[in-house]
Amino acid sequence: MKWLREATPPAFDPTSIAAQVARVREQAHLIRDGEGRLGIGLAGRCVATDEVWSARSARSEAFELVGVLPSLYPEWLGGRAFTEAHRLRFPYVAGEMANGIATPRLVVAMARAGMLGFFGAAGLPLPLVEAGLGEIEQRLASEAGERPWGANLIHSPAEPALEEAVAECYLARRVTHICVSAFMALTPAVVHCSASGLKRDARGRILRARHIFAKISRPELAAAFMSPAPEELLEALVSRGKLTRSELELAREVPVAEDITVEADSGGHTDNRPLGALLPIILSLRDQMAARHQFADPIRVGAAGGLGTPSAVAAAFALGAAYVVTGSVNQSAVEAGLSDAAKAELAQASLSDVMMAPAADMFELGVKVQVLKRGTLFGLRAQRLYELYRSYDGLEALPGEARQRLEREILGAPCEEIWVAVQRHFERQDPEQLRRAEREPKHRMALVFRWYLGLSSRWAIDGNPGRKLDYQIWCGPAMGAFNAWVKGSFLEPPSQRSVVQIALNLLEGAAVVTRAHQLRIAGVPVPPAAFAFTPRPLG
Repeated sequence: MKWLREATPPAFDPTSIAAQVARVREQAHLIRDGEGRLGIGLAGRCVATDEVWSARSARSEAFELVGVLPSLYPEWLGGRAFTEAHRLRFPYVAGEMANGIATPRLVVAMARAGMLGFFGAAGLPLPLVEAGLGEIEQRLASEAGERPWGANLIHSPAEPALEEAVAECYLARRVTHICVSAFMALTPAVVHCSASGLKRDARGRILRARHIFAKISRPELAAAFMSPAPEELLEALVSRGKLTRSELELAREVPVAEDITVEADSGGHTDNRPLGALLPIILSLRDQMAARHQFADPIRVGAAGGLGTPSAVAAAFALGAAYVVTGSVNQSAVEAGLSDAAKAELAQASLSDVMMAPAADMFELGVKVQVLKRGTLFGLRAQRLYELYRSYDGLEALPGEARQRLEREILGAPCEEIWVAVQRHFERQDPEQLRRAEREPKHRMALVFRWYLGLSSRWAIDGNPGRKLDYQIWCGPAMGAFNAWVKGSFLEPPSQRSVVQIALNLLEGAAVVTRAHQLRIAGVPVPPAAFAFTPRPLG
């Protein structure tokens, strides 16, 4: 076969090849010239080798056809089953940044762009969760067609009543997509959300009332979400009137979650796992669990953590991810519920400007979150709190100098004053915590320290100038990689970073990187410049 040029000249030199690689929406022809060089031809037409060409000009424009690459769209990078199941245009998710940082505005922007966004409900009191859901519903009520969106359910081992209350809220508001995160085991709230509303259609297929996205970083937890819900949890929910017997029976035939997000080295709760090591293990486990349980529908596996450049996104899809989830990079977006001061620090972060620090919600368990180190002392101060907690049995046991430094350098007020604020909070939220604190001085210490850990993220959200050195900003290395990539482009200023432009540029760039890789492994001398996608306004 021959390829015949029509308009666009073929590309054989590095500069021309790089330019044609970026035109991913066009069919690419791998061609060979008379000197044996491999190159690319766009458009044109293919003709039979034995076809006679009488015109010399036509013969000079004919090249040996080696192969053809079909058009490549960012929409096609992930699993078609994922976009079809959730009625999305793109296999892309904006994660549920806690304390409302993933705002209703952000979720709505993603929905309108044909992507999925999760409202950051973790850490918010129930009235604010309900208000956020209402705002999203109101903003999308007049939109033509269905625009899927979701909300987060975070594991709350210290406040199980709050976890169940949020789950009940989602069920009552008919939230169709729920991302469950930071779980160490299945809980009644998760199983309730998964099994409630299960039914069969006329063909006998099991239909879900809502989709559960499980964010995991360990195989044993992934296996739990990839399995039917434990019988004891199902029976307990039936006995409490939360599930019907029919729903219990159907829950035995489906996994708790059909969408599993493999969370690698991310901001917030993370095990700092490398995606290249973790994702293949979970994909293999998925296949094992599907074979064991003979599920009718496939389990979809996505990737999160460290995805701040087109190359990283392309690599996640190349590893087999059905979809990608971004988090850290979206915190600097204009729609994110974070102060301008905090966004400015994020926009200056480099790859190494992150560290691990004690988590507010699981402080006593020693669980850590990844946070921004640049421009804040939060990480070091939070670590100091945990050291004091481990070393002493209560606030009264602290040596005089240690307590003075604690109050002066970290808390910013006497412990007694902080305790009054803590009491006011838990009298409304969970009085049992106060009763326990009366019995256990160490627990009273933990609640005081959690006051600082909890409010530090609120200070970053509000932009409290007096607490700038105490800002807790969840952040992974993806942020530094993103900043390096967008430097000098229209996305460098935080004021230009819309969550949709971030997503479109990451996906478009990933498509270009993927096309460059396809051509390179076919033997085309693709120059390094072809793998570098510069952000540009897309829409």
